[in-house]
Amino acid sequence: MPNLKPLNSKISSYMRNGLVEEAQKLFDKMPLRNTVTWNAMIRGYFINGRFVEAVNFFDQMPERDIFSYNTVIDGMMQCGDVDGAREVFDGMPFRDVVTWNSMVSGYIRNGMIYKAVEAFDGMLLKDVISWNATIFGLGENDQGEEGLKLFIRMKESGPSADKATFTSVLTICSDLPTLQFGKQTHADVIKSGFNSFISVSNAMITMYARCGSMHSALLEFSSMSSHDIISWNSIICGYAHHGNAEKSLEMFERMRLTDIMPNHITFVGVLSACSYAGLVDQGRYYFDFMKSKCCLQPEIEHYTCIVDLLGRFGLIDEAMNFLDQMRADGVEVPASVWGALLGACRIYKNIEVGKVAGGRVLEVDPCNSGVYLILAELFLSGGKREEAEKIWAQMKENGVKKQPGCSWIEVNRSAHIFLSGDSSHPEFSRVCCVLDLIHMELEIKISESNAVSFQQIKVPFDGHYG
Repeated sequence: MPNLKPLNSKISSYMRNGLVEEAQKLFDKMPLRNTVTWNAMIRGYFINGRFVEAVNFFDQMPERDIFSYNTVIDGMMQCGDVDGAREVFDGMPFRDVVTWNSMVSGYIRNGMIYKAVEAFDGMLLKDVISWNATIFGLGENDQGEEGLKLFIRMKESGPSADKATFTSVLTICSDLPTLQFGKQTHADVIKSGFNSFISVSNAMITMYARCGSMHSALLEFSSMSSHDIISWNSIICGYAHHGNAEKSLEMFERMRLTDIMPNHITFVGVLSACSYAGLVDQGRYYFDFMKSKCCLQPEIEHYTCIVDLLGRFGLIDEAMNFLDQMRADGVEVPASVWGALLGACRIYKNIEVGKVAGGRVLEVDPCNSGVYLILAELFLSGGKREEAEKIWAQMKENGVKKQPGCSWIEVNRSAHIFLSGDSSHPEFSRVCCVLDLIHMELEIKISESNAVSFQQIKVPFDGHYG
């Protein structure tokens, strides 16, 4: 049997560099081939997006090994052929942990989180990749609390967590958000020795920032020996999100002193900071700086920030001119930008522009209850009750209902969600009793305060206050 390793390596190299036809020619010329040869062709076809050829090669293989099956399952999942991957999986004479991980990851990639969890639970042997993929998938599919529960299971009976585990868990803590669990995870990170990994530190900065603890976010940022673009973006956007424009712009200027170039996300944070603080001149400067100096084409978020900034400052006409310039540049004005302008019109009672902006949003999102309510409020404030009634009638005709207000609080590592007008919470009665007691206490304190203030008034001897 000749040594096929050089030729197999050459096929793999061709495929990695996109030279599919050269790889196919070499394969056809080979008088002898082994399983590795066939696997290299199948994997190469998948890498280059030629899924049909990959599956055809798999079907033609004289002999298959575990790598052949795993490659095809992973490739099929990547191209969305979940049923095909499942069929190959069910027909396998043997499976290993990589096979199961490919199924779990594939289900997650295709948005089938419940199937992924089912596959995970069916695994007799799980490695750290199995746990990480499932925790990550739960977080990405709005099942963050289940992801944290799985992490607790992993700590109790699974393998040791690695940097990917901690990154996923901290990301979930950011999204929920849950500061207490995030702090506990931070402690686990330090105990495990993963606090020196930049990806984990970045996740901790983001977690603290989104949970409202910017002091802790800055401490983590300052403790890092080096920073990448994600580190800087996390701290810049964190300060911007919490309305601290001065610190956000200060961190951006510090970033400019380094070798790291800002990206689109950086300028979302910078422009948001300018918008929150009403820094019109700085906003204009940084928007131009992004385009001219950093050669970054503005995206929807950047346009939204600028329109919001101009609108907050009452520069409605300039905001409209800005939108006209966008359209002249061939950029379609999205609903989010019109929404920002509508918000400004609400503040400054600009009915005419508000009517245009609201209409544009409703063209794209006719079920947006907030837009109807803002338009009705605008018309009422301008004395146009008939127009407001038309908006209410249109809202009713389209079956649009106002979304109830929502708030939540974390108590003892458990989130409690409250909706306006909803009394289904199991502790609803007790919460109402406590609120009544607080209200009574406040009334008593106010009465006592008023009585003391009245007694302190000095009345002149003649009974006049002149």
